[in-house]
Amino acid sequence: MSPADSADNRPTRLAYREELEQLRLQVELMAVRVDENLERVRSVLQSGNTALADAAYATDDEIDAMNVSLTERCYSILRLESPVATDLRLVVSVLRVIGELERIGDLALRVINLAPDHHRLTADPESHDIVTVLAEESIERYRIAVESWATLDPGLAQSLLRPSAAVELAMGHLTRRIRALQGPDAVEVALVLTTAARSLDRIADHSLVLGARVRYLISGDSAHLAVEVR
Repeated sequence: MSPADSADNRPTRLAYREELEQLRLQVELMAVRVDENLERVRSVLQSGNTALADAAYATDDEIDAMNVSLTERCYSILRLESPVATDLRLVVSVLRVIGELERIGDLALRVINLAPDHHRLTADPESHDIVTVLAEESIERYRIAVESWATLDPGLAQSLLRPSAAVELAMGHLTRRIRALQGPDAVEVALVLTTAARSLDRIADHSLVLGARVRYLISGDSAHLAVEVR
């Protein structure tokens, strides 16, 4: 390629680089929307505020729309630019990450939908405390995952390498509490607690996958993706 041809190609390459950067930033914006509903999860667990539902559904609709839009942008880049190496890893990672974010958003909505059953969530105070701990730990791991994506910090991503011991401990403790429930509403209470706990546990699992994607994006080592097989 002659110097003149190279110069002529610069605006196109610059636009391509800007498109990739905008793609990464749009993932961060989608992650912020998911985080908004995770905050609503906290509020529902604390107060059972049913008024949060409308805002949560509106946010979830926005998350779904961003998932579709970003998927289409990724396919367009793959079709038109045929990215390789680091660029290809970014695009395929975006496709995976936005899917994980969409699932986390759905799980958050599942907990928010339990607001009318707050009296059952709190029927056994110890179980409610455990679910609250699960929420705090899951949300914290999610935020670490999002920060690792935003900063491409290998240390943050590495901290998500293994499932959370705190989550596993809490899930085991909750299972024992649920088995010990008694009274006429024991089944209903158990179902509500189980729905909340499993949703929060899955949020932690999806955050682990986000961390693995960041490690893959940084290193190019596909061994990091083994955690996606679950």
